[in-house]
Amino acid sequence: MKPDACILGIESSCDETAAAVLRADGTILAEAVFSQQAEHAAFGGVVPEIAARAHLQHLPGLVADVLQKSGINPTALHAVAATAGPGLIGGLIVGASFAKGVALAHGLPFLAINHLEAHALTVRLPGLMPGAPPAFPYLLLLLSGGHCQCVLVEGLGRYHRLGSTLDDAVGEAFDKAAKLLGLPWPGGPHLERLAATGDPALVPLPRPLMGRAGCDFSFSGLKTAVARAVALGQARPQDIAASFQAAVAAVLADRASHALDMAPSVTALVVAGGVAANGAVRAALGNVATARGLPMLAPPLRYCTDNAVMVAWAAVERLRYGLVDSLAHNPRPRWPLAELSGTAAA
Repeated sequence: MKPDACILGIESSCDETAAAVLRADGTILAEAVFSQQAEHAAFGGVVPEIAARAHLQHLPGLVADVLQKSGINPTALHAVAATAGPGLIGGLIVGASFAKGVALAHGLPFLAINHLEAHALTVRLPGLMPGAPPAFPYLLLLLSGGHCQCVLVEGLGRYHRLGSTLDDAVGEAFDKAAKLLGLPWPGGPHLERLAATGDPALVPLPRPLMGRAGCDFSFSGLKTAVARAVALGQARPQDIAASFQAAVAAVLADRASHALDMAPSVTALVVAGGVAANGAVRAALGNVATARGLPMLAPPLRYCTDNAVMVAWAAVERLRYGLVDSLAHNPRPRWPLAELSGTAAA
């Protein structure tokens, strides 16, 4: 594949409608994201039917916009890629169907991208961060509203999950704690801002599984402890928020340290997903990596959350091995990374 080959990427797995045009050398020619937060805020979470309708309404305009801004005619594209899972099935069908239509109309290859793989590979996009992209293998902490996993990334299509959450995902715990504190949805960013004005040592909260063998996670007990602290009314909301955030950061650092013990040959500690945008989490994991003599890599904040640049980049990585998908490929609401194993030697 030539470095100037251009890929159109589409992301519609949850409540972000996104499109991007990326060159195979990593140059981002154009990108656009439409956030659906206003549509879902009144319900305190994402409503799948509303999300699917919003994708259907906004995706054609976003694609037209990024193609115009990039100066790329659809006939000059090398391939079209769309998130095909995991995620909300309605949104996945909208995005994948639109991508298939573009591919069919212009005789282009279609790639069905695994959303988790796209997060896992984002840090390998050249120029996204200072320094050279990390070499395989590296340890990935995938931290979002729907996922909380420690994954050994051995190569393209070669993922070994070392640990995952036993109950809530970490992003879900942030949102639930924020709701208990009366903060708007989505709660993570609001809780982080509130925590900045509080004392993280004031409210004693549990640190689930901390010090235990392995690198599984659990956040339901911590969420319950926050509910109890709020109900008792003996601490300011900002102190509860700061204490909750400190507990989460400490747990994630401990779990990452255990995961590194299980994968001693990695080249980097990589953090991705929406919670990777949290400053306290980044700092705690950065300390773990520094103590091991490893770099801690996290995408720029706007690429921690769902975006189409990561979808297009995952397509570039797969196209290098000649991996494309049939137009008959069906989106999947559940699509574990492990099911990609063996699709490519890397």
